[in-house]
Amino acid sequence: MALNITTIIGARPQFIKASAVSRAIRTSDKAIKETILHTGQHFDKNMSAIFFEELGLDKPDVDLGINGGSHAVMTSQMLINIETVLNRQKPDYVLVYGDTNSTLAGALAASKLHIPIAHVEAGLRSGNMKMPEEINRILTDRVSQLLFCPTDKGMENLKQEGIENWLPRPFAGNVGDVMYDNALHFGQASKMPENVDISKEFVLATIHRAENTDDPHRLLTILESLKEIGRTFDVILPLHPRTRKLAHSYEFDFGDIIIIEPLGYLHMIWLLQNCEYVITDSGGIQKEAYFFGKSCVTVRDETEWTELVDAGWNHLAPPLSQDTILTACDKALKQVPETKMLYGNGNASKKIVEQLLSSY
Repeated sequence: MALNITTIIGARPQFIKASAVSRAIRTSDKAIKETILHTGQHFDKNMSAIFFEELGLDKPDVDLGINGGSHAVMTSQMLINIETVLNRQKPDYVLVYGDTNSTLAGALAASKLHIPIAHVEAGLRSGNMKMPEEINRILTDRVSQLLFCPTDKGMENLKQEGIENWLPRPFAGNVGDVMYDNALHFGQASKMPENVDISKEFVLATIHRAENTDDPHRLLTILESLKEIGRTFDVILPLHPRTRKLAHSYEFDFGDIIIIEPLGYLHMIWLLQNCEYVITDSGGIQKEAYFFGKSCVTVRDETEWTELVDAGWNHLAPPLSQDTILTACDKALKQVPETKMLYGNGNASKKIVEQLLSSY
C-alpha cells in the first residue's frame, strides 16, 4: 500500500521548498502518493503560478483560494476548509513547511483529526513573539510528530524547549535544508530577467514583512537607504504588492531605484548569483544569498538564521536609521567570510522522504 501524504502550501517560499521534496518523492523507489493542497495565500501569477511552472511542481490537486483578511480570518477559513479536505483524503501524513498561516492552519487541522504531521524547517526561533511567523512555527512544532530541522541550532532550540518530554515523543533531526537542495539543482538553470537594464554592478533588495511595510518610519528609512546606495550601485527591487501599495500611500519617490515586478525562482537565482550583496527582510533570501556566496544585510531586529550572523555572512540592521543600514552595507561589501556550508549536503529532501517511509 502506498504511503499517502497531503502536502499543504500557500506562499512563495513553500512552493520552492515543496518542489525539492516532491522531486524526491517522485524519484523514490517506494510507493508514495502525494496530494498537494494550495491554500491560496499567495495567488497571483508572479507570486504563485510561475513557481509551479519553473520548479516542476505538480499543479495543486486542491486550491482553496483563501487570501486577504486578518491573520485570524485567513487562518480560520483555511482551518475549516483544510479539515474538510483531510476528512475526505484521510492521509497517513500531513506535510507542512515553514511558518506561514497556511502552515499553522494545516498543522492544527491535522492535529485535531489525529493525523501525524511532518514539519519541514522545524526548530527555527527568532525570539520575537510579536512576529506572526514565530507563533506559527512554535505551535506547529509542538503538534508535529516528525520535526525536520535544517540546522544544529534548530535542534538545540527544540531541546531547550524540552522536546524530550513532549508526549508522544516526536522524531527530530537535522536533515539539512531543502532550499539548498534546490539551489544546487537549479543553479545552472538561472535566467537573466527580461526587460531589466543592468548597466553596472548592482545590489539586490527585497522588502515585504509587515513589521517594516506597516511602519512608515521603518519602511521609509529602508527605501531612503536604498536610494543612497543607488549613488554607487544600481539597486534592483522586485516590489512586493503590499510594499508597493504602502510606499505609494506614503508618497515615496523611488528615484533611481530599479523597480521590477516580483520574479520567479530562476530569475531570482540569476540576480543572487550576479549581485554585489543583498538587502532583505526575507528569511528565505538570507539563506539563498549565502548559498550563492553573497553577503546579506537583513533589515530586521533579529533573524531566525542566527548561524549566518555568527559566521559573518549576515549583518543585522534594524531599520531605525539610515546610518545603521549603510554601515551594515559597508561591512557586507568589504568583509569576505570563510566559505563553509551550514545547511547540509544537498540531500535533505531524500532524508525527509526516507524518514517518512520508515515512520509509516
